[in-house]
Amino acid sequence: MTGLGAVFRPQLPPERLRAVVRLADETGLEELWLWEDCFREGGISTAAAALAWTERVRVGVGLLPVPLRNVAITAMEAASLHRMFPGRAVLAVGHGVQDWMGQVGARAESPLTLLREHLHALRALLRGERLTTDGRYVKLDDVGLDWPPAGAPVEVLAGATGPRTLRLSGEAADGTVLTAATPPDGVRRARRLIDEGREVAGRTDPHKVVVYLLAATGPDAAARLRAELEYEGLAAVPDLGVAGDATTVAKAVQSLADAGADTVILQPTGDEPDPEGFVRFTAEEVRPLLG
Repeated sequence: MTGLGAVFRPQLPPERLRAVVRLADETGLEELWLWEDCFREGGISTAAAALAWTERVRVGVGLLPVPLRNVAITAMEAASLHRMFPGRAVLAVGHGVQDWMGQVGARAESPLTLLREHLHALRALLRGERLTTDGRYVKLDDVGLDWPPAGAPVEVLAGATGPRTLRLSGEAADGTVLTAATPPDGVRRARRLIDEGREVAGRTDPHKVVVYLLAATGPDAAARLRAELEYEGLAAVPDLGVAGDATTVAKAVQSLADAGADTVILQPTGDEPDPEGFVRFTAEEVRPLLG
C-alpha cells in the first residue's frame, strides 16, 4: 500500500506545529514531514517536539544538511529520537542548498564526497559500531555511541536530485527523498539511477523512495499551484503538482506510486491558508481513495 503524508512547511512559525501535528495524530495521518530549511526551523528540535506531542504519527525530517552537522552529533540526535520514540522518526540527510551553505561558511568543495562520507559513518554509528575514519571531511577517532538505537536497524534516507547523488543514495543510503520537482517520469528515472548505485554496492535490501507532491485544494487551488510553480521556475515541467478535490489528488498520488514511489508526501503551497485543513483533507479525504 502506498504511504501517504503531508508537510508542515517552515514558512509557518514553529508555534503552529503543535496544533498541526496533534491533528495529524488524531486523524490517522501516517506521516508528517518537517524541513530544516535555512534559516527557519531546526529539524531535530521540531521533530522531537512533534514526537513528544503525539502517540502514533511518524515524523520525518527531509532533510538535515550535512555541511552544517558533525556526523557524531547527527548520530547522537538520531539515536536519541529512535530510542525515545521507537519506529516513529524518519530522518533524511543531504548536501543542502549550496547558496545557503555558503552563507554560513560551510560550503564543501565536493558536496558529493561529504555526503558519501557522512552516510557511511552515520549508518555505521547507528548500527552500534565503533568507528575510526580519516576521510576528506569526516574524521572520527574511536567514536561509538553509548546509546545506539535499540531493536531493528535504523533507516537513513538521503535527499537527491542529480544523477550522481541518486546513484550515491542507492549505494550508501536506505532510501531516497525526491523533491516536488519530480514528475512520474522523474521518479522512474530516479529509480533506475538508484538501482545502478545499489548494483555497484551489491545491495539487495529494500530501498524506500519518498516523493513530495505539490498539492492544493479549495476554490483557488489552481491559481495557488500555478503561482508557486512559476515562482520556483517549474511552470514548464509537465505533470508537476496537482490542484483539485480528493479524487484528483489521489489520482496524482497513484501516478507517482505507479512510477515507483513507496510514499507520497503532499506538500501544500507556501501560502496554504488552512494548514490544519490540509492535514485533515489528506488523512480523511485522500487516504481512503488509495489502495
